[in-house]
Amino acid sequence: MNVAALVLAAGSSRRLGQPKQLLEYKGRRLLDVSLDVARSAPFDQLLATVGGAGPEVRDTIDFSGFDVVESVHHTQGCSSSIVSALGQIDSDADGFILLLGDQPEIDPATITELLDAVSGEVPAPIGVCRYDDGIGHPFWFGRATFADLADLHGDKAVWKLIESGRYPVTKVAIEGPTPLDVDTWEEYEALLAQNNDEANL
Repeated sequence: MNVAALVLAAGSSRRLGQPKQLLEYKGRRLLDVSLDVARSAPFDQLLATVGGAGPEVRDTIDFSGFDVVESVHHTQGCSSSIVSALGQIDSDADGFILLLGDQPEIDPATITELLDAVSGEVPAPIGVCRYDDGIGHPFWFGRATFADLADLHGDKAVWKLIESGRYPVTKVAIEGPTPLDVDTWEEYEALLAQNNDEANL
C-alpha cells in the first residue's frame, strides 16, 4: 500500500498552560520525539499539523521530511486538523495512519502491525489498536472514509466515526497499556516518571 502518516500537533495546550509540543523529553522536545516515531515507520508521505503556538513550534521543531499543514481552526478540536490535512494527502495514497504529537512512546512496530492487518487488495476502511486497557492510537483510515472524515466536527468526532457502525473496524491486539499522551501536568509527570523507570531497568 501507499500510506501517509498524519501527526496531529496543532493543539493549544489549554489545560497545560504552555505549548506541550515544546516540553522537554529525553533531552529533546516532545514533538520531536513523536515525529521520529513516524520517521521510523514505513510511510510514503509524512504530514504534521500545527496551529496553537504555530510560529514558535515551527521555529523550534525539526520538521525535516514532513509536509507541515496549518490548522486554521485548531481550537475547534482535533477533527479540524484532520480536515485541514486531507487535501494534502497524496492522491495515490490508500489511506493514512493517524498519530498524536503528544504521544511519543508509540512503538513503530505497532504501526507495522496495524498496517499488516488492514492491508489487502481492498484495504480495510478503519483500523485501531486494542491495548490491554482499551482502544487507542495509532488509527488507520482508508480512502473510503475520506468523505466522512471531511465532515467531522469537534474533538471526539474521530471516535464517533469509529464507533458509528458505518464501517467495519479492524482491531489489532497490542500487548501492554495504551501509550501515555500529554494533556495535563499530571500526565506529563507520569510520562517522565515512566521514562525514568525504564531508564533504570
